[in-house]
Amino acid sequence: MKKVVVGLSGGVDSSVAAYLLKEQGYEVIGLFMKNWHDDSVTISEECPWLEDSNDALIVAEKLGIPFQTVDLSAQYKERIVDYMFREYEMGRTPNPDVLCNREIKFDVFLKIAMELGADYVATGHYCRKGTLVNSDGTETYQLLAGKDKNKDQSYFLCQLSQEQLSRTLFPIGELTKPEVRQIAAKMDLITADKKDSQGLCFIGKVRLPEFLQQQLKPKKGKIIEVASTESKYNQVVPHFYDKVSELEFFAKKPKYTLSDGKVVGEHQGAHYFTKGQRKGLHVGGTKEPLFVIETDVDENVIYTGQGKSHPGLYRRTLFVQESEIHWVRPDLRLKTDESLSVKARIRYRQELQNAILYKIENGLYVDFEEEQSAITEGQFVAWYQDDELLGSGVIS
Repeated sequence: MKKVVVGLSGGVDSSVAAYLLKEQGYEVIGLFMKNWHDDSVTISEECPWLEDSNDALIVAEKLGIPFQTVDLSAQYKERIVDYMFREYEMGRTPNPDVLCNREIKFDVFLKIAMELGADYVATGHYCRKGTLVNSDGTETYQLLAGKDKNKDQSYFLCQLSQEQLSRTLFPIGELTKPEVRQIAAKMDLITADKKDSQGLCFIGKVRLPEFLQQQLKPKKGKIIEVASTESKYNQVVPHFYDKVSELEFFAKKPKYTLSDGKVVGEHQGAHYFTKGQRKGLHVGGTKEPLFVIETDVDENVIYTGQGKSHPGLYRRTLFVQESEIHWVRPDLRLKTDESLSVKARIRYRQELQNAILYKIENGLYVDFEEEQSAITEGQFVAWYQDDELLGSGVIS
């Protein structure tokens, strides 16, 4: 009998994943990851992990499977939390959920499962795994979108490797959320009606600015409003003699200066803000809401523009450095000067967008058919063909 360790989070998705695996004849072990209890960075007055671990234990008892808790908080602090602070300090916007899957759930957690003699780990992610048999008998694994398009979580797994996929099962990938809740209710699981967690993968219920302020000190600076007519993207587009020059032009991050706009307020630190952000500016009296169009952490200035359609929010092309390119399907990796038509997204739940990948010697351009709002350094771009996620990279 094959042995599977399920990451029981105390939510409905992982509960049903464990139930389905048991029904399929696997020997199932439930493992709860305790990811955070560092008192030097307070998370919140509440202690959500205690409630979650208790629910996970009750589910394991109901299903009649062994259960234990593992403390991964030291690895979390080192690989996720410290990384977040570093990125925000540099004026970038990290995605801890993607990193959490790559570094914790499918690395540290996977290794613990293997030490317990498991053949696989399983999670409650809404995605699927495909298997292709190669001519030499070896197998190539595919990361496929979940059947429930509203809940597809393949984006969060965009950094997984073939090795990680080979050891992973996604039991609920063929189901919709309502079907998952139905199964949980039928089995009388305590998590059947439990709300989905809204926090980041480890922070729980705290608001991000409050969390960041515990390590990144407040620092007063100016909020500048840039009129849409003054946007750096209103410049005349030059004539291009080759494709790379054109891509380089459209991928270039604008450099605003104080003279590009007027002072409309004060902020507590440019490193607390991210491109496309609307909340937290506390500037009134504008016809349309202000959005952050650029941050300058070196000068501690935030540049804003009125309205969702401000041209400063939009860019057509982004760049991923060579060291940050990751192929879930390494057999499809592009060589220098090759291109590939794909669908891509730059954030979770974004509709897939038509784009072309262009590989150059030191990286990869992702050139979208339509301009994208708030392309943000530090976030991940993921590219697909049909419902298969082929690869991803960190936006430069």
